[in-house]
This record gives sequence, C-alpha cells and structure tokens, in this order.
Amino acid sequence: MIDAIEQINAVQRQVGSRTLEAGEARVSTLSQTYQATLDDLWDACTNPERIPRWFLPITGDLRLHGRYQLQGNAGGTIESCDPPHAFTATWEFGGEVSWIEVRLTPVDAERTRFELDHIAHVDQDRWAQFGPGAVGVGWDLGLLGLASHLAADGSGVTPEQSAEWSASDEGRRTMELSSHLWCEASIAAGTDADEAKAAAERTTAFYTGTPEA
Repeated sequence: MIDAIEQINAVQRQVGSRTLEAGEARVSTLSQTYQATLDDLWDACTNPERIPRWFLPITGDLRLHGRYQLQGNAGGTIESCDPPHAFTATWEFGGEVSWIEVRLTPVDAERTRFELDHIAHVDQDRWAQFGPGAVGVGWDLGLLGLASHLAADGSGVTPEQSAEWSASDEGRRTMELSSHLWCEASIAAGTDADEAKAAAERTTAFYTGTPEA
C-alpha cells in the first residue's frame, strides 16, 4: 500500500539556477528511484494511454516537435526526445512559458531513477512570495500519482481520487510536508531561512486552503 507521507519523504529535492538566453532562470529538481524497469518507466511517462492513469488526461502529438495539452493545466511543445532516457518540453500555462527536462537512468535491471527539472524565469517578488514550493508541491503530487501507478498492488491515490484525497487530513498533511521540504531545499540553496519559511507558509496555505499561521 502506498503511504503518501513515506512517498513524499522518498523524493529528493534541489533548488538551483541556470543561465538561459533570456536571462537567469530558477531550477526546481525532483528525483526518485522507482521499482520499475527503464522501458516501463519510460512508457509510463510518455504513453498517452498511461499518463492519465497517474497524472492528467493528455491530448496532442507526443512526438518530437509535437504539441501536447494536459487537461486543465499546461500545454507545450516537445523540444527533444531520446527514448528511453530523456525528453524536454516547454511548459506553457497562464500566458507564461517555462521548461521541463525529464531524465531516466537505470540503477539496475529492476530499478530506474527518475529526475525532473522545472526551469522557469521567476521574478524576485513572486519567488519571495512562494519560493520553489509553488511548482514543487504540484510535482510532488504528480510523483505520488506515478508511484501509485507503478505499485505492484495497484494501491495509492489515483487521478479520480485526487480531489477528495487532497481535501482529506492525509492530503493536507502530505502537501504541508512537501511545502516544508521545499523550504529546506530553498534554505540549502542559500535563501534566508526566515524568508524561505514565510514563503512556505504562503505556499501551504495556497495548496491546502487553510489560513497562514
């Protein structure tokens, strides 16, 4: 049985930066090793029939230079593809463009490491307001869905259950923990501790719908 809190703790997080042509960008990185073969994990992340089972319904042309659209969320263009190891794509939402990079690395015959970079130009005011948790908590929930999908017994949180689960005590605790761990990653990257904690409180309030402390 997938334990959501255990799953959140299994993810490694890192906050950094990258210089792009348009200027300095923030990079939020998540990584986790799954009990899955390289080919199976690649299929779970790229097959339009499997993606809705753990993430969101998706339409479009999931090939190099093709356009995709996640229902009610981001869309974009697949910019590079190296099956079964890596792909990159734009992440277009709310009139803004950021980028995702996904890398899969075999650990052994039955385990594969998943790593995702979300790269975005974020102005200082917005970063100070919410920090990396603004996107990080959402990706943590996505990885929870992926872990649930890959579980041998089929247990865990499915997309159909996500709304009800998010409103549950377990869901709120999971999002609070995710926000806290992104706060720790931000501090490790050099953010002032008080500023990082204040941003995490606002992020937690946003995701859980509860007032800030």
